[in-house]
Amino acid sequence: MNFTRWSARLPGTQRRAAARTEDSPTALPSEGSVPAARAERLSDAALLPVVDELPVREVLDRIPALVALVQGPDHRLAYVNDAYVAAFGVRPAGEPARVALPELTEVGLLPLLDQVLRSSKPRTVKSRKAPGGRSYTFTCTPVEVSATPEGGGVLIFAADVTDHAEAAERLRASERQHRETAVTLQRSLLPQELEEPDDLRVAATYHPGGTEAAVGGDWYDVITLGGGRTALVIGDVMGRGVRAAAVMGQLRTAVRAYARLDLPPHEVLQLLDGLAMEIDANQIATCAYAVHDPNEGRLVYASAGHLPILVRDESGTVLRADEPTGPPLGTGGWMHASGSIPLGPGSTAVLYTDGLVERRDADLDEGIASLERALAGATGTPQVVCDRLVRSAGVTADHDDDVAVLVLQHPARTGPDSELFRNAALELLGGVEAAPRARAFASGVLTSWRFPTDLHDLGVLAASELVANSLQHGTPPMRLRLRRTDRRLIVEVTDGDDHLPRRRRAEPADESGRGIAIVATIASNWGSRRTPGGGKAVWCEFALPRTT
Repeated sequence: MNFTRWSARLPGTQRRAAARTEDSPTALPSEGSVPAARAERLSDAALLPVVDELPVREVLDRIPALVALVQGPDHRLAYVNDAYVAAFGVRPAGEPARVALPELTEVGLLPLLDQVLRSSKPRTVKSRKAPGGRSYTFTCTPVEVSATPEGGGVLIFAADVTDHAEAAERLRASERQHRETAVTLQRSLLPQELEEPDDLRVAATYHPGGTEAAVGGDWYDVITLGGGRTALVIGDVMGRGVRAAAVMGQLRTAVRAYARLDLPPHEVLQLLDGLAMEIDANQIATCAYAVHDPNEGRLVYASAGHLPILVRDESGTVLRADEPTGPPLGTGGWMHASGSIPLGPGSTAVLYTDGLVERRDADLDEGIASLERALAGATGTPQVVCDRLVRSAGVTADHDDDVAVLVLQHPARTGPDSELFRNAALELLGGVEAAPRARAFASGVLTSWRFPTDLHDLGVLAASELVANSLQHGTPPMRLRLRRTDRRLIVEVTDGDDHLPRRRRAEPADESGRGIAIVATIASNWGSRRTPGGGKAVWCEFALPRTT
């Protein structure tokens, strides 16, 4: 495109060209080149002063921004324009700035004047609130003032940015309100009180990110499964804000529901993976789900893209549960698997989210290694360990990410306390003669544990019914296990058949079907689950009297 030809047709182009022609002494008049009306307007414009001819003071007096000129090392006031006078009133000329311009003192501008005068370089401070409530952006520029003995001076230019400042403050207030809403929702969806398992001591903490970080998505939970077993969960929804907190709430509720099915950890994550895709196909989350069984002394777990569980044994050695780990929830198409790690008496396990160990300037493995070192030296109650780990990781109020930590301990009980936690087991060998042998075993054990007569009789009856049910419907190997804690008596029977019993109504003429119904009636709680190696376990619980 020819810009010269194109610009010649712009409005006013011909007029400006004609004006230049008339001002040129060598130009010849061109008849009819400018219409009369345009020539009339040109004569009016010629009366206006050219910018180059305007005095500087006249220009400064006309602009709407605030302008002041100070000179010399004391920054004595030499000039203020009309806009400055309208904003702050008449200012006495010749006085130092600290006297003549007190508003500059209040906004902290006087030290900046010294810097500008020394360095001969302009400086700018943004959005300072001046007396009267207006906000200004101040630009201080060095100038040469040769007509005065003081020499150099500083030109102060203040642009009114009140509207921008108020808009920014409204935006910050909106962001603070959004963050407070997300934090409130997040905390309301987390457990208000952790369940207290018989065999474990647990503590957890949640720290939202600092005021500059959006929050939401980290969660933890402790779920008592019955039969002395406990499920422990920790997860992290990717993303921030109310949406992440809402997704977290749905996943946490689903985990509790799936945990009641007493499934292996990898099956729980499999169900949770499908649910995460239904909630939001674009929203992914990491999760670690673990189950502790005091009879096995191990922590069985499955991980969906989550950080490894750390376990400190009684000697202080820290183990890392690295495998197996699958992709995060919501990705689909992956078969999760369960692993296990020892968690015997005297051990401490830590489940955590990435905010505890991930830093922008360090590798993730370095953060986990640092946490291992901190855990190796951390002793005390679970809450004390929680606090020490958070402090050692440098988590402060202005941390840039959420942090969730769940600590569990399997205490090593000695002395009188150990008498409150007892185990006894009997292998059920043979045929129908195993039933009376199981009753006699249960009676002897409960008598040695000094249970009251009524609880003794209920325990023997429950053991008899569960053993009879296993002999009739199960397959070898079979085992009767009795366990007591400081709160309850647990009766459990395992066998090699994986068909789970269910409670049903037996008709008067039926010769079977009443065993589970009797157990469900006399016990505080009962349930069944499939065991990892195949087969099932059926259990029931009786709450102990407070005085026991």
